[in-house]
Amino acid sequence: MVTQDWLRAYATLALRIDRHLGGGALIYDGPQEWRAAVAAEEPIPPARLVEECGALQERIPVDGERGAFLAAQLTAMRATSLQLADPGVPFAEHARQCLGVPIDPVPEDLLADAHSRLASALPPGPGSPAERLHAWQQAHAVPADRLPELVRRAIAETVARTRAIVELPADVDVDVRLDPGPHRGHYAGGNRGTLHVSDAQPFNGADLLYVVAHEGFPGHIAESLLKDIHLADRPEHRIRFMISPPFVVSEGLGLHAQEIAFPGDEAQRWLTDEVGISVGGDLAAIHDARNALWGAWGNAALLAGEGRPDAEIADHLTRWALLTEAEISWALGFLRSPGMRSYVLGYFHGWRLLRTWLDHSDRPARVRRLLTEPVLPADLADSSP
Repeated sequence: MVTQDWLRAYATLALRIDRHLGGGALIYDGPQEWRAAVAAEEPIPPARLVEECGALQERIPVDGERGAFLAAQLTAMRATSLQLADPGVPFAEHARQCLGVPIDPVPEDLLADAHSRLASALPPGPGSPAERLHAWQQAHAVPADRLPELVRRAIAETVARTRAIVELPADVDVDVRLDPGPHRGHYAGGNRGTLHVSDAQPFNGADLLYVVAHEGFPGHIAESLLKDIHLADRPEHRIRFMISPPFVVSEGLGLHAQEIAFPGDEAQRWLTDEVGISVGGDLAAIHDARNALWGAWGNAALLAGEGRPDAEIADHLTRWALLTEAEISWALGFLRSPGMRSYVLGYFHGWRLLRTWLDHSDRPARVRRLLTEPVLPADLADSSP
């Protein structure tokens, strides 16, 4: 049993670490007086936080999957505290401890294969794969005044399709907001959420379902909502450190979310038939190839962790991730943050793990498990496909 005293110590530790990271590395729905107490105190030295992580790990009060979840969270929090105390810790080893997966550079031949698949899936045309991808994105640009309504229609469709996979509450309510930050889904409790869609650059309408499914249903908002219901008796799930193994699985689910809800060419047909976005090329194959290119982001994170100059990181992202100049500028800022630098490695590894694990005759049950149970990367690696 997780006692209130142990839970408060665990929550306080997570809040103290998140404070060192500037906030944003923790999903916290615990008592607000605990948050206020941490905000009012002097910051705790990272070396002491390392000790507190170790002490809590030695007395985790539950076993089984609950104990494994807490051990994974505390291992990640300790690794983060250790890096704060000693920035000389090798980045790849730090990321491995945080995320619970092996951290190695993605071979360039795998990225080259993704480029080849992307070139085959895009509409025919002149130029390199990068030039053709950027032309394809621009061809589907959505006017900003039309975007909120399109997102609402996509939310309604993805919620309906998620209901065909897993039972949802009757009164799901997801708001839409445009802002210059990254796309993100926020669950507010009470079956309510907000899907934030970036308007910093023209929105690619061909990515409408890809973004909405990832951030909403059956992706991040759906997962948070359903775990709020199914894990209501586990208060530790209201305090989730994000740079940790469970979020590798969450991001893998997000990257597969469109394909889960819209198998085959269903996303492309829905966009054409229901909202009038006529997408050129093979949309499912385009998104699958682009998911593989998260490996280039991971390689860029490793370069940043080694202290390589921005020009070298930018060259890698330009060549292999096929980013535009505007995207490069944002990506470099993102990768300068040690926390986000570690987090971004989870996208490719989560996508790759789930790609194999979901290729199974009992796929719907596996999706339901991801949405309702605590799952770690080790659980996927140990399960036969």
